[in-house]
Amino acid sequence: MRRTPTRLLGRPLGAAVAATVMLGLLTAVPDSPGAVSAEPVAASESTATVFYYTKTKNWSSYRLHYAPDGGSWTPVPGVLMEAACTDWVKQTVSLGGAAGLAATFNNGSGVWDNNTGKNYALGTGNITVKDGVVAHSDPCAGTEPEPSPGPGDSHTASVYYSTATVGWTTTNLHYRPTGGTWTTVPGVGMEAACTGWVKKSVDLGTATTLQATFNNGNGVWDNNNGSDYTLPSGLSTVKDRKVTVGAKDPCAAEEPDTEAPTAPTKVTADADGVAVVLTWDPSTDDRGVTKYQVTRTGGTKGTAVTDVGSTVFSDTGLEEKTAYSYTVKAVDAAGNVSAASAAATATTGEKPTAPASGRPLGTDPRKDPIYFVLTARFEDGDTSNNRGGSQHTKSGNAANDDPMFRGDFKGLVNKLDYIKGLGMSAVWITPVVLNRSDYDYHGYHGYDFYEVDSRLESAGASYQDLIDAAHAKGMKIYQDVVYNHSSRWGAKGLFTPKVYGVRDTQWSWYYDERNDGFEYDGLTVEPKSGKSYYTGDLWSTAEPSGNTCVNWGTPTQYTSPEGYRIYNCQWPSPTSGMFPKAYYHNCWIGNWEGEDSRSCWLHDDLADFNTESAPVQNYLIGAYDKYIDMGVDGFRVDTAVHIPRTTWNRRFLPAIQERVTQQFGAEAAKNFFVFGEVAAFVNDKWNRGSVNHSAQFYTWKERKEYDADDEKAALEMYDYEQQQGTGSQPTSTNAFLNGNTYHAPDHSRFSGMNVIDMRMHMNFGDANNAYSNGKDSDDSYNDATYNVVYVDSHDYGPNKSSERYSGGTDAWAENMSLMWTFRGIPTLYYGSEIEFQAGKKTDCGPSCPLESTGRAYFGGHLAGDVQASDFSKVSSADGAVADTLSKPLVKHVQRLNEIRRAVPALQMGQYSTEGISGSMAYKRRYTDAASGTDSFALVTVSGGATYTGIPNGTYKDAVTGDTKVVTGGTLAVAAPGKGNLRVYVLDLGGRNAAPGKTGTDGTYLK
Repeated sequence: MRRTPTRLLGRPLGAAVAATVMLGLLTAVPDSPGAVSAEPVAASESTATVFYYTKTKNWSSYRLHYAPDGGSWTPVPGVLMEAACTDWVKQTVSLGGAAGLAATFNNGSGVWDNNTGKNYALGTGNITVKDGVVAHSDPCAGTEPEPSPGPGDSHTASVYYSTATVGWTTTNLHYRPTGGTWTTVPGVGMEAACTGWVKKSVDLGTATTLQATFNNGNGVWDNNNGSDYTLPSGLSTVKDRKVTVGAKDPCAAEEPDTEAPTAPTKVTADADGVAVVLTWDPSTDDRGVTKYQVTRTGGTKGTAVTDVGSTVFSDTGLEEKTAYSYTVKAVDAAGNVSAASAAATATTGEKPTAPASGRPLGTDPRKDPIYFVLTARFEDGDTSNNRGGSQHTKSGNAANDDPMFRGDFKGLVNKLDYIKGLGMSAVWITPVVLNRSDYDYHGYHGYDFYEVDSRLESAGASYQDLIDAAHAKGMKIYQDVVYNHSSRWGAKGLFTPKVYGVRDTQWSWYYDERNDGFEYDGLTVEPKSGKSYYTGDLWSTAEPSGNTCVNWGTPTQYTSPEGYRIYNCQWPSPTSGMFPKAYYHNCWIGNWEGEDSRSCWLHDDLADFNTESAPVQNYLIGAYDKYIDMGVDGFRVDTAVHIPRTTWNRRFLPAIQERVTQQFGAEAAKNFFVFGEVAAFVNDKWNRGSVNHSAQFYTWKERKEYDADDEKAALEMYDYEQQQGTGSQPTSTNAFLNGNTYHAPDHSRFSGMNVIDMRMHMNFGDANNAYSNGKDSDDSYNDATYNVVYVDSHDYGPNKSSERYSGGTDAWAENMSLMWTFRGIPTLYYGSEIEFQAGKKTDCGPSCPLESTGRAYFGGHLAGDVQASDFSKVSSADGAVADTLSKPLVKHVQRLNEIRRAVPALQMGQYSTEGISGSMAYKRRYTDAASGTDSFALVTVSGGATYTGIPNGTYKDAVTGDTKVVTGGTLAVAAPGKGNLRVYVLDLGGRNAAPGKTGTDGTYLK
């Protein structure tokens, strides 16, 4: 999800505050007696020795293509680099009088690293380029023999430094033996020791100690908060500013684990009807806890023991008015079991007379085309819950009488028949949890994950009412969920930061007078301020209890855009110290294809959860259990790529499956559709060569064991998979026919998460290009038939365009014809059926009115009454919605849905292009012995095609009704024209008879 910029204090201010405070572990430059410069010192005025990291590339050769500043480039592909040391190659080049060079790297065979199109700007002296990060050091210095000790009086210090917290890819040791001189900035390169550790041994001569600082070679330092580190000779470790003298080698082989975990604590049991929710604080272990054993006693069914992967357990289907007792034990990877926790008890109440929740429809998600709506911008069913927020006037929305929160569940319920009339049977809605930010209508700034946002609900139109209404029409609800981040104000019930919101004459407009009797819900107007976007609970004039923000409340040199003085800790920021590490990450993303993209903040109003922390996992699992219980049919997972795959596979995905199974059974769990946004906005198969940042990567289980600690496991997995590279990733034939034969797919290695097809999305400027790119990636997904396919969305159009797709009606028709017949699940962003807001900027935050963007209000096109008698069938419509339903692309979508619904092969079939000519032509088949289904179809989009080696028999076209009898295994189809298609279905008789012509001819399907 691309975020909305906010009005008050955006990223530059957050950075300014952080720069002023100089907080935490990392500082901009070292503050040490050996006064050092942040600028690298060149080894030579006229040469540069360029070292390039090879471990994550695995190329057969490496070439440096460069140009001295002001000079000309070397001939392509450049000069061959030579081996330097393990994982490094190098090349020394003469620069003449130039102060640096522009550089790119390649394998000599067309594969390039050009710094994502910007080239690398390098200086002089020793320079390293590692995974996109430029630093100044000699990475091979550590591989040379250390100086031999002098006679009797020379000392050596072996320094180990933990990189787990800082996340650096390059680490330098800048030091001086006590009484000696400092090394030249940035110091000497440290070498990898083991996961999370680097090391360096240095000769101290006659000195017995050294002063030391550490840096990443790129201007970020750890100098022990300005005090430097004093380390003795011998082995020392430095981790999170803690020095351990005479430490054990942190990379030495571990001894067998015989120590049991500590017993779980703070076990609480809460009854709700005939269910009990059990939570507890995580146990500790020297190696890490792998699971918990929950023992229940009470009732007539005796003792029950259940293994649980998280620290939340939901026990359902219990007896009424019965006391139950629970104890919990922790188990580590070696099988050591802790003592039992103290018992927690709860007494159930009465069984509800009617189910308190809905029930998911539980059918194969590939049958259901998806219609995606921004709920707050779709249809306004209740004007009383409309809210404009603090940006209502500035954005221009007020002038258009267009509050950001305008659409609601009541409006969506009222227009479910419109969506059904299009033929769409699943509705993907934006997040429903209570949001809190200056511009939060889209739902991605979650504040209270356990409450539905009041600005979306109405009397008789709650979220539960929407789910039940959709199910009554045979339609599914897919809820957009966010596990990666909360609002800038944290998450209610987990952690909410207190800011220094000084209410002087400058800031009283923003920080409201405190009202202890008022609780923010987004809807209710606070009486003192007259605002529904009240902020009085967010600030404090006295330093709050438990504050972690340094220099809280002191003025800085910075001002807001209005010129108002900014105080330390006045605005949430990851580097301000306001967010405890137990709940939130404390860094900004620096490299979007680096490890830090999974453990740092995306934006200043998206506080990044520490998803490897048990309290955070408990909070999120418990929250989303609530919505599973309401009967939603699946989750669209926002920002999935920003959470390590190990965390998904260990915690969140199993928790979803466990809850759905408990509540609704194994079949419902199998068809509970989870599809993730793994935003890879590139056109290659693997996102810039990084497997960890590619969509298909998230569809697989882990293939080896990692540390029991989730944070360590994430780093281990990242390093392991990056080293394995793209060529060693698992492959699948689940999407492909075996000749003309459907085969049972193998989902044994499926993670539980399907994904949005980002590669097709990026290439939908042209349907044939999207088709070619999609096919190229399909062997790398666990099962590409579950890919969610769309042209544009609330974030981007094709090729990362910032506008809604404007390729024209013919191109839209062709894209749709492909999406509805090729593998995957077709998805339509609201309004695209009438080319709504085509060419308009998708989003510009509060800097322009929503009416001028791709997120404009759609309700004007839906005014009037509409009734659907079935999918794709409108029995009556009047007013503006009748005009909308008459548009050519609407008719196109309706008929595509009719055809797809009539041909199982188009919904769930595998495909092949073997023996087929034609640019967008393929065959698909789906066979299911249990239901007796066998469906075989030949498809061509826009162009002509010839199919050879196909089964003989009678084929009927679902578009025209044309019949062709095949006797020699060959069928030829003339080009139907742009946007049109042909779907010849093999008539197998009985329940598998070809449907013949399906639907009525329109502008494109005829």
